[in-house]
Amino acid sequence: MNEVLEQRPTAPNEPPPQNYLVWAILATILCCLPLGIVSIVFAAQVNSKWQSGDYTGARLASKNAKLWALIALIAGIVVAGIFSLFTVFVGLSGIGLENLDSWN
Repeated sequence: MNEVLEQRPTAPNEPPPQNYLVWAILATILCCLPLGIVSIVFAAQVNSKWQSGDYTGARLASKNAKLWALIALIAGIVVAGIFSLFTVFVGLSGIGLENLDSWN
């Protein structure tokens, strides 16, 4: 009998990597939707890859989830800063319009 037994790789003596799902969700809601979704996709892959024996893939997915959550956070801060500056400049330019009425 030629039976082929599939052997799953043995789990290493370490806990599974962190999936950063909470960070990914917060980055999606509070910062940058498209980049946060990428982070959520990678975060969702961590546990399933670890359970299927793809330990390297699980570590890589964890690293990517963290990276994309940070990129979403930075992008959200940059966009909020640009929007704040734009709002201030528009507000300051509106102050000067009152003086134009005295020219008539």
